[in-house]
Amino acid sequence: MPQPTTVIKSQRLLSLDFMRGFIMVLLAMESTGLYEHLFDATKGNLLNGFFLEFFHHPWNGLRFWDLIQPGFMFMAGVSMAYSLHKQTESGIPWNDQFKKILKRCFWLFFWGVLDYAVRGSHLSFELWDVLTQLSFTTLVAFLIFKWNTKAQIGVCIGLLLLTEILYRFTNVPGFDQPFTDQHNFGNYMDTILMNKINHDGWVAINCIPTAVHTIAGALVGKLLMSNRNDKIKQMLLWAIIVLVVGFGLDWLHITPIIKRIATTSFTLASLGWCLIGLAFCYWWIDILNHKKYVQFFLVVGMNSIFIYLFFEIVGSRWFNEYITIIATNVFSWFNTPEMLSNILASLCIFALEWTMCWFLYKKKVFFKL
Repeated sequence: MPQPTTVIKSQRLLSLDFMRGFIMVLLAMESTGLYEHLFDATKGNLLNGFFLEFFHHPWNGLRFWDLIQPGFMFMAGVSMAYSLHKQTESGIPWNDQFKKILKRCFWLFFWGVLDYAVRGSHLSFELWDVLTQLSFTTLVAFLIFKWNTKAQIGVCIGLLLLTEILYRFTNVPGFDQPFTDQHNFGNYMDTILMNKINHDGWVAINCIPTAVHTIAGALVGKLLMSNRNDKIKQMLLWAIIVLVVGFGLDWLHITPIIKRIATTSFTLASLGWCLIGLAFCYWWIDILNHKKYVQFFLVVGMNSIFIYLFFEIVGSRWFNEYITIIATNVFSWFNTPEMLSNILASLCIFALEWTMCWFLYKKKVFFKL
């Protein structure tokens, strides 16, 4: 991506707020169990294939839902670029910016660990949450933020090559099958870091390749703040490049697209879709000024950390079940079919969560790390 030589005064990027809100709305709906209910309700018809896209691919392949975490990490990078530019404009020295980032990364790590800390009746230490991953990728992206674009792209290539080397050439007994679930280097590292392996195949060292998403986001943030007049063209050009390389690695049977261990091909392919998504939103919202229906998502996006921690910690452990019991019993008074009752209960949970975000938005209360 070409280095923007001149940076203009940053303005709030409404498309970024929208995309962040869009991602958080999707995650909030997923936390209510809505997609499971809709998938079950549509078995046997064409809509079932559509709702299948709201679940992670079991291994080698790419579905829409596999793009949510990359989008989250990518948006964090874009947002960081705007934040650092604003701090620099305000005269905040690099050392103070570094301290602020360290504090943010600490809290991201803390809340990520706390999210998975309770398993049944016992405590657990796990590093698979997106926030723990983001604590690493944010720090890496910050440390090289002032480097030129070619150097940052070089770091991205280095991170992906490191991932390939670790998986292909470490040859740890029992974990020497690069792209086999439960028998790869990522699984081995989890036994070192946590003395356990995730039965769904997720690995903690995903933070190494996915740092590319956050670094790329920061580069795009710089591009959007520059005075270049070909911003969308540049984003789409790079989207095509990484999509071709990512899917090409998979199609040529060099490196399969596997989200659960964030292979090189997955990282690049998902980055391509992130670039296309932001390019479209930037064109539609910030350039063509279509802002009429953005508010619904802004309400959630402006308090993304709050709502994420709420539905991950409070929602999954108490709130969802409590509201579901109330809602389904009320719907039973009207002889509502069970499947429809479950769908409506999920929508009630989401509506209450959105209302909490709306209340905070109106009161101008924004939780930040």
